[in-house]
Amino acid sequence: MAALGTIGFILQEVPDAFRERTELRQWLHRVAQDHGTRIDAINFVLMTDKALLHYNKTFLQHNDYTDVITFPVESNNGVAGDVLMSYDRIKENAALFGVSTKHEIRRVMVHGLLHLLGHSDTSKAKREAMRALEDEYLKRFARRK
Repeated sequence: MAALGTIGFILQEVPDAFRERTELRQWLHRVAQDHGTRIDAINFVLMTDKALLHYNKTFLQHNDYTDVITFPVESNNGVAGDVLMSYDRIKENAALFGVSTKHEIRRVMVHGLLHLLGHSDTSKAKREAMRALEDEYLKRFARRK
């Protein structure tokens, strides 16, 4: 079996919300395996709204806040990329949806990974399909406990 790739957790001026690093890595590797591939190198970068807005404006020409932006990187050894996440949006969405911040961080992480695995959310049907996958993988994470 090939060695597992690298999953990095980077914090930029936000609290450390990646306390379950080992469990998160195992879970994310299984998501990739379910898709018939492996993780080569992915960085999950948690930052402020202001910092993520800069990336949204600069690279996507969107002048609005978002919870996640995914930047794929070419790799011959599996999926690779950077998943940039707004801690502020995640906290706000967690309160809005009545879930914990940890739960919403996991949702955003798996959402970003699903993008790197080729899933899209550009239509209502695709958004619903991605949400169903997110829900399934979140249930699998919860069952590990």
